[in-house]
Amino acid sequence: MSNKEMKHTDTYTKNDIINAVYNEIGYSKKYSTELVEFCFDIIKEKLRTNHNVKISNFGHFILRDKKARVGRNPTTGLNLTIPSKRVVTFRPSVFLKRKV
Repeated sequence: MSNKEMKHTDTYTKNDIINAVYNEIGYSKKYSTELVEFCFDIIKEKLRTNHNVKISNFGHFILRDKKARVGRNPTTGLNLTIPSKRVVTFRPSVFLKRKV
């Protein structure tokens, strides 16, 4: 997709990616949607099963465990314990950093 064709908004959505596949590759809209959804499903499933995901020349989706910590309710001022959780972080590749 050329720069002129791209929408100039703050957010590029999944629907924008589907439209790009549809316009650039020429697959049907339905197949383009299935293809994009399939790619995202693979990434989600690997993360769900505790695997990091590396996409060459793009970046890494990395699972990270955050420890439990003490926080404060801003309304009441009371301290509370924020439980530990697993989060996904994204680290762009050097190639992507240079392009951006």
